[in-house]
Amino acid sequence: MSGIEIGAVGIVGLVLCILAGMNVMVALGLVGTLGLGAIVGSNGTLGVLRSVFYDTTHSFHFSVIPMFLMMGFFAMRAGLGEDLFEAATRWLGGMRGGLAIATTGGAAAFGAASGSSIGTTTLFTKLALPQMLERGYDKRLASASIAISGTLAVMIPPSALMVVYGILTESSIGALLIAGAIPGAVFAVLLAFATWFSVRRNPKLAPLIPNTSTLGEKLWSLRLAGPLILLIIAIIGGLYLGVFTPTEAGAIGALATFIMAMIRQRGLREIQIPTVLADTVQTTAMIFGIIVSALVFSKFLAISGLAGMIGDFLTTAEVNRWVIVLLVTVLYLFLGMLMDAPPLLAITLPITHPVMLELGFDPIWFGIYVVLLCEIGAVTPPVGINCFVVQAASGGLVQLEDVFKGLLPYIAAGLVMLFVLCAFPELALFLPSTMRG
Repeated sequence: MSGIEIGAVGIVGLVLCILAGMNVMVALGLVGTLGLGAIVGSNGTLGVLRSVFYDTTHSFHFSVIPMFLMMGFFAMRAGLGEDLFEAATRWLGGMRGGLAIATTGGAAAFGAASGSSIGTTTLFTKLALPQMLERGYDKRLASASIAISGTLAVMIPPSALMVVYGILTESSIGALLIAGAIPGAVFAVLLAFATWFSVRRNPKLAPLIPNTSTLGEKLWSLRLAGPLILLIIAIIGGLYLGVFTPTEAGAIGALATFIMAMIRQRGLREIQIPTVLADTVQTTAMIFGIIVSALVFSKFLAISGLAGMIGDFLTTAEVNRWVIVLLVTVLYLFLGMLMDAPPLLAITLPITHPVMLELGFDPIWFGIYVVLLCEIGAVTPPVGINCFVVQAASGGLVQLEDVFKGLLPYIAAGLVMLFVLCAFPELALFLPSTMRG
């Protein structure tokens, strides 16, 4: 059996393992190791495994992942999400659909601090959903706006998913983090517009609630949300100006959110530092397990020759390169319906990333594009993990079908954002191209 045939068998085996319910990390590592053994033998396989494990885990730069994760867990313990939602509600709650728009704004800001889509979605489901339903908002609009807003955490820096993409593709992590700032903000505006447009067409979705907050109350609401926003601006600005590295940015962010948590909770008792550290270690181990297993599988595909064959076929096809982009888009949207973002990137990037580079696309732009596809996939049925998170965190207030039924305008906004990113790639490339350091 040739290497290409073994590679094809390996892909089929991987799909079958995932469909059978096997953990994606285990499936990637098992299939990759067995495939390598079939091609290069046991000694060659052990050499590849030693190289992958060491090269992935020894680099100081990869410590950015636990730093950003710790920053997010401290932000959650500090109750900073509540402060952001209160401030956004004070300023935007008086317009029709204002609570849903405030949720988008609050989730975007908190997502920048936490970097966790699931964590942001869980928090704002508990904060915003009861308030919207009490004020007569339609269940579908309320739950869907929270589900899609939670995805902004993986686009707006700092983002753990951007770091995963950077590791898997050996791209600049600092440039990727900065590149997500403008597209993330534009996507947040598009989501807010989707809410505004929906309630304008059908006012029954969100009743108009007068905002009784005075200007003084609005300004006072920023007393606790303001420091977090300033921290986010400082991290992004420091990365952009080359003042510190991504790892240092994560460490500064973790320390700053820890201090905010102590001030907000008036002591250490409510922060539960052992729990934060345990959550950080557990999540970091999971992410690194997926990355190492994905790199083993990637080596297998490269040595088998299958990845090169598929890449040559796509890059030499006599079609416009945007046709290939369309095919890649469909692939990610389809697979995004079935699995979470980290394993999706781990499985696909060994093939799609070299193809896009060969076609002349910038790797930073493609990283932003892929992360946006993952955002859309996170709310697309039948899996749509953020939708399950909203339903589970709602305490029975909404059903899963309510969330899915309300997503159409937001998925449309996501598709518009994909087009905008293709038409104006400088949205993602301008800031990285002018970075210092």
